[in-house]
Amino acid sequence: MQREEDGVLILERTKKKPKKPGKYAVVILNDDYTPRDFVVWILQTVFHKSHGDANRIMLEAHTTGKAMCGVFPLDLAKTMVTEVRNFADQYEYPLECRIEATQEE
Repeated sequence: MQREEDGVLILERTKKKPKKPGKYAVVILNDDYTPRDFVVWILQTVFHKSHGDANRIMLEAHTTGKAMCGVFPLDLAKTMVTEVRNFADQYEYPLECRIEATQEE
């Protein structure tokens, strides 16, 4: 920004705050074929959830159709979704998860 005072041009620095990286929710979806134990294993292996938390998330997905596994920066969320899909393909299950944008505070 610039302004002029008494014939002198004054340049002012404006400080810009760096934009925080967006946060994205990874959501696991229920299906009628993937065993519950496999979903719990995925949650423990990929998302590093405790057995209790993994079981709770699995049951939420089972009863409501989907459940949030966690909130992450976009690159990490994409990596986790890819890992889930790779494991599901390897074990021939149709388990799906997706990324959803979260509201900025």
